[in-house]
Amino acid sequence: MSEYILQMKNITKVFPGVKALNSVNLAVKRGEIHGICGENGAGKSTLIKVLCGVYPYGSYEGEIILDGQEKKFYNIKDAEDEGIVCIHQELALVPELNVAENIFLSNKPNVHGIINWNELYVRTQKLLNEVDLSVNPEEKVKNLGIGQQQMVEIAKALSKKVKILILDEPTAALTEKEVETLFELLKKLKEKGVTC
Repeated sequence: MSEYILQMKNITKVFPGVKALNSVNLAVKRGEIHGICGENGAGKSTLIKVLCGVYPYGSYEGEIILDGQEKKFYNIKDAEDEGIVCIHQELALVPELNVAENIFLSNKPNVHGIINWNELYVRTQKLLNEVDLSVNPEEKVKNLGIGQQQMVEIAKALSKKVKILILDEPTAALTEKEVETLFELLKKLKEKGVTC
């Protein structure tokens, strides 16, 4: 098994009039916390969107190698099916839905189309405990602070059996205390084998 869970080789992404990524190479060690730094417009978010399937295979040049095998992500679901989950700067939560509904939006536990709400809330509470978030699973997301919403996004990522968790500018809108909480959570995830 390679020490690298992920390699991106010679990634080039061109938009009309601008080359956003020019033969970028990245190697990510398994079970570690990594950071990509650069100025605004340097291509960090573009690179993340290539990896997460937002920009599908064929819209860029280069290779994505996961666990030693080349992968072609045509959409976000393809990346998530391989355990790569991204939390973008703009959080992808539905304000009018509750915490549990947001976490399991696309995969609610059901039998013949009937949602098992008890199971949904039990599974949600386990995930909230993992991210040290003390909120009621039935609370509407619009009533949560931005730091709490980000923890709900991370709980949603954990529900998808994440191997690689990518956070795009995770601290931008957080208070100092929320940043500390986030970093502690990332350390815990690392201990559980999640690469961040």
